Amino acid sequence: MNTFEIAGRPIGLGHPCYIIAELSANHGHKLENAMELVRVAKESGADAIKLQTYRADTLTIDCDTEPFMIGKGTAWEGRRLYDLYQEAYLPWEWHEALFEEAKSLGIHCFSSPFVDSAVDLLEKLDTPAYKIASFELVDHGLIARCAATGKPMIMSTGMASKEEIAEAVQVARDHGCGQLALLKCVSAYPAPVEEMNLATINHLSAQHQCPAGLSDHTLGTTIPVAAATLGASIIEKHFTLRRSDGGPDSHFSLEPDEFATMVQSVRDAQASIGKPSYEITPSQEASRLFRRSLFAVKDIAAGEKFTPENIRSIRPGHGLPPKHLNEVLGKSAATEIPFGTPLSWDLIG
Repeated sequence: MNTFEIAGRPIGLGHPCYIIAELSANHGHKLENAMELVRVAKESGADAIKLQTYRADTLTIDCDTEPFMIGKGTAWEGRRLYDLYQEAYLPWEWHEALFEEAKSLGIHCFSSPFVDSAVDLLEKLDTPAYKIASFELVDHGLIARCAATGKPMIMSTGMASKEEIAEAVQVARDHGCGQLALLKCVSAYPAPVEEMNLATINHLSAQHQCPAGLSDHTLGTTIPVAAATLGASIIEKHFTLRRSDGGPDSHFSLEPDEFATMVQSVRDAQASIGKPSYEITPSQEASRLFRRSLFAVKDIAAGEKFTPENIRSIRPGHGLPPKHLNEVLGKSAATEIPFGTPLSWDLIG
């Protein structure tokens, strides 16, 4: 249960981190922007591009009473929920073109549905997986609907208690999900690094016997790299063509060059983990000569005693290791030893 696949790509321990580029609201309601983001995600090294499938009226109602106004503590303070989602949603009629573009480029494309009708659309497009957003983790009906498709599922856990996570996992498995992954997430935009608690990633994996990773809303690329070194199997990160374009999610999204840097850094970090080893690696072989060793630092006649004045521990490392210095001092040269000769046992009488 610690590995699963999306469209034949194995994900989990022992496999390269699966990196998801989250398109989210960064399309600016221009199809050409959304298409360009798919291409940029591929060029940046992402394994997948992820969409969000909803409309404003599938998430909330067009109402301006106090409960439907966004309060303090987020970047969207003071806005109406309906207006925010109306600005952010990805038109459903774009999905087919985006899926086709991703397929032509060889990058996975799937989405976070927020309503059953969105699952119906994604099934028609033969989505390879489903993502349950943090805010929807308590929507057992939606989880059950996605699970019933038999497709792999990734669920984010932002704001959820241990009990809520366990309930969501149980619902998914009870309704047919055989391939599941969980993502540690802090649902703040941006998320403070001191609240990330990345140690939770491996705990999620152990508790629920599935791959685990990170849905990251921090600024920059440090936290995804740290997560990779701690064993994250999946990294999800928002990205945009240009933060200066604005939009609901732009302020915590990476630009293309930053995203590419993150991908390479995650790959490098994961490759560096390796296993416990004290062997000399091939790249270090040439550096061995820079170690110290014992050399004749004066001409030494046959039978002459070795002293601190005629032998020393110096670089390079062609002679006896320095640990033998006290053992050699006081012994005699077995033969004439010219200045600059590395000491070896056959030179010692």
